[in-house]
Amino acid sequence: MKYFSIAFVSLLFLFVSFRFQHPTSTIQKDVSIESRVDSLLALMTLEEKVGQMNQYNGFWEVTGPAPQDGDAARKYEHLRKGWVGSMLNVTGVENVRTVQRIAVEETRLGIPLIIGYDVIHGFKTLSPIPLAEAASWDMNAIRKSAEMAALEASAAGIHWTFAPMVDVSRDARWGRVMEGAGEDPYLGSRIAFERVKGFQGDDLSQPHTIIATAKHFAGYGFSESGRDYNTVDVGTSTLYNEIFPPFRATLDANVRTFMNSFNVLNGIPATGNSFLQREILKGKWEFDGFVVSDWGSIAEMIPHGVARDGKQAAQIAANAGSDMDMESVLYVEHLVDLVREGKVKESDIDDAVRRILRIKFELGLFEDPYRYCDPERERDIVGSDQIKRASLDMAQKSIVLLKNEGNLLPLPKKGKTIALIGSLAKDKDSPLGSWRAMVEPNSAVSVLEGLNALGENEIRYAEGPVLVEGTPNFAIEVKINTDNRDGLSEAVSMAKEADVVVMVLGENGFQSGEARSRADLGLPGLQQELLEEVYKVNQNIVLVLMNGRPLAIEWAANHIPAIVEAWHLGSESGHAIASVLHGDYNPSGKLPMTFPRNVGQVPIYYNYKNTGRPTNPGNNVVFWSHYIDSPNEPLFPFGYGLSYTSFEYQDLKLSSDRLSKGGEIELSVLVKNTGKLKGKETVQLYIRDMVASISRPVRELKGFQQIELEPGESKLVKFTISEQSLGFYTNFGDWVVEGGQFKLFVGGDSTCDLNADLYFE
Repeated sequence: MKYFSIAFVSLLFLFVSFRFQHPTSTIQKDVSIESRVDSLLALMTLEEKVGQMNQYNGFWEVTGPAPQDGDAARKYEHLRKGWVGSMLNVTGVENVRTVQRIAVEETRLGIPLIIGYDVIHGFKTLSPIPLAEAASWDMNAIRKSAEMAALEASAAGIHWTFAPMVDVSRDARWGRVMEGAGEDPYLGSRIAFERVKGFQGDDLSQPHTIIATAKHFAGYGFSESGRDYNTVDVGTSTLYNEIFPPFRATLDANVRTFMNSFNVLNGIPATGNSFLQREILKGKWEFDGFVVSDWGSIAEMIPHGVARDGKQAAQIAANAGSDMDMESVLYVEHLVDLVREGKVKESDIDDAVRRILRIKFELGLFEDPYRYCDPERERDIVGSDQIKRASLDMAQKSIVLLKNEGNLLPLPKKGKTIALIGSLAKDKDSPLGSWRAMVEPNSAVSVLEGLNALGENEIRYAEGPVLVEGTPNFAIEVKINTDNRDGLSEAVSMAKEADVVVMVLGENGFQSGEARSRADLGLPGLQQELLEEVYKVNQNIVLVLMNGRPLAIEWAANHIPAIVEAWHLGSESGHAIASVLHGDYNPSGKLPMTFPRNVGQVPIYYNYKNTGRPTNPGNNVVFWSHYIDSPNEPLFPFGYGLSYTSFEYQDLKLSSDRLSKGGEIELSVLVKNTGKLKGKETVQLYIRDMVASISRPVRELKGFQQIELEPGESKLVKFTISEQSLGFYTNFGDWVVEGGQFKLFVGGDSTCDLNADLYFE
């Protein structure tokens, strides 16, 4: 009885502090977060608990009158009852303060909302798309880019981003490759860690940080045919060794939320997949944050054919460990009844709510629910020069030089007539790419603007045939021009009279991203025809690619002397591209995804399995693993990228060719700048396990270092290799390191041939 009284008094004190103090007052600040969560949970009704698991999109003009009828009025009433735990797509401190005030001042317990938004590669100022950032291979720059995005978004009231996307993908047809780090689990893991750290920092209670989300758990990047939302069917070796590692890396960075994916895995939708969410994530990996569904994915279990109706879908998702329902409205409609019917355990509801409340306490929202609502900070930070400078730096580091025959690049800054051709060259919208948050449309620096601002050449611009018809946006399908050749003859005539032709070709900004899968990876519309017609009159062409995925450009690679992969580089795109074209910035990017020769090679990736017939021994022409109409080799391999200088690798050495359990050996290689310009090189280490209990890839990236060298300068680059570098996951998810021979490769891309043998004993 004595202990009951103490507990009752403690709960009463907490209740009083909620109801009669100002919402910004400290709530039992002297006790641990876990104790505060437990105390609050004990005060909550079942309806209020389920409400914390409910997330709504912004459903009315929040600074206007309250909605009076329909779905919006119903959701508004839920908000006032404390039946909403989070809202998304509410931006700006005035709007965020409005909805937060309802949550903390009008509900029974005053529990603050978490405000979420898709801050994918920036907020009001955009950095390059994530795939482009991955091409920098610069971990410090990638972390800083996420820090700047968090700084700007948090100043506008945002607490939570649905990023980073850490899905490994080998299929350039999938539009969402633009949102990730490419095809490699090691590079993807390194980048995933840095992005989480950039968003979250080391202390979420600091108002310049936002919660990161590791998405999409799991397998989304392996959608069949590269078609978004499609089925995923992979073996456990692929799951543990290719798909899971970047997610594990986000846990090392203390990511606070996971998002599940739209696809099925082993026939079960990820949203309702207990193996993924309870057995792996919350069980084996001991994740203590919460899992949010993707948009409406709980309801989508009905068309998947695993739930008969919304009530069963809510039951499956909650039992599987999906903690928060994004916009399907099924939890708030059905979970209370499902608990009372014994179909969902209240202890599982408590676990989900505890996870959500824990993060609200970590954000400091109970101490000050308006800590992200400072209008002066919003004015000073959003769109500031500090963030623009960071965007430009990231854009320059993301550019990859694919070809430079005859040192056509860099271009001189004066004395030349340059024909700038292509509708994308003047486009101020496409460089923003997909997932553009709150950026103003048509606000990017165009290539035309960038070239005019740098140098004294005569720039003549010809649009050529337009790429798209109409004004595209994310909500509609982009209509590609395939028959209107207006402007073609003008572009060809201009090219004929120019010293150099710079052609900016590729994809509109909305041709990649979610639901933007492509069956053809060539240049869309009439661009290939434009390129070939210009080539007939002037072969002195620099091709600048503006795109959100690898493209199949075999004709260009065979004919055009200089090719620059410029992706969708964000707000400062034109300045970054101009600085590279004129040599003010020496390109240093390396491809994070393989470029195919043609779409028939896709999916294509460097870390493939050797197969039982990898070559044609005995000059057997037919019976080996190959195409009869295309080489196996890619157009440009993973890790590839040139510079305006050149690098030479030599003197690969191992401190020992034997590695014992628990030991380490050192690999060293001498890298020399053999060109005439200062340049940056990314030195890459690959390893092949020659014989293992399961078939292993022909090589796997296991380390990389970026170095900068003056002309003629050499540097000894060292890698430490331990047994951790040699292991893999079995088909049952166990980490093993098996003895035997390993081959080590070092060089500037995944096809490097400088190698040495290592034996693990």
